[in-house]
Amino acid sequence: MTSNKAPAAPVDVAPEQACPIAPVVDIVFSRWTTPILWTLNEHGRHRFVELQRRIATITPKVLTERLRQLERDGLVVRTYHPEVPPRVEYEISELGRSLAPLFAALAHWSVNLDSVEQARQDYDAKDRIPGRRG
Repeated sequence: MTSNKAPAAPVDVAPEQACPIAPVVDIVFSRWTTPILWTLNEHGRHRFVELQRRIATITPKVLTERLRQLERDGLVVRTYHPEVPPRVEYEISELGRSLAPLFAALAHWSVNLDSVEQARQDYDAKDRIPGRRG
């Protein structure tokens, strides 16, 4: 017996349900978050100026914003030392450390970057088919 029912219409699904890693990507892989977390994971506790030196292209304003967000997200711990002059240090939290296997996997995968670059060059070198977009 065959069904005469029309196929179900697509259901709008929240992005986090369609791709459960999307919220993780939003938290961990924003432009400056990854280098900050990587640095703190690989090199330990840092003062603000030390972090800024290690991530040379980040501005103080952006570093401050990202550190605040990472602290809010529970990935970084900020420690204030009330001495003269005051000292503030940042370190990756236990929650942040739980990302270490992910960082290790991505570092391992980075051996493929040459292949990605080659694929880009091959793609860019192709003759474009007339009338074809993209």
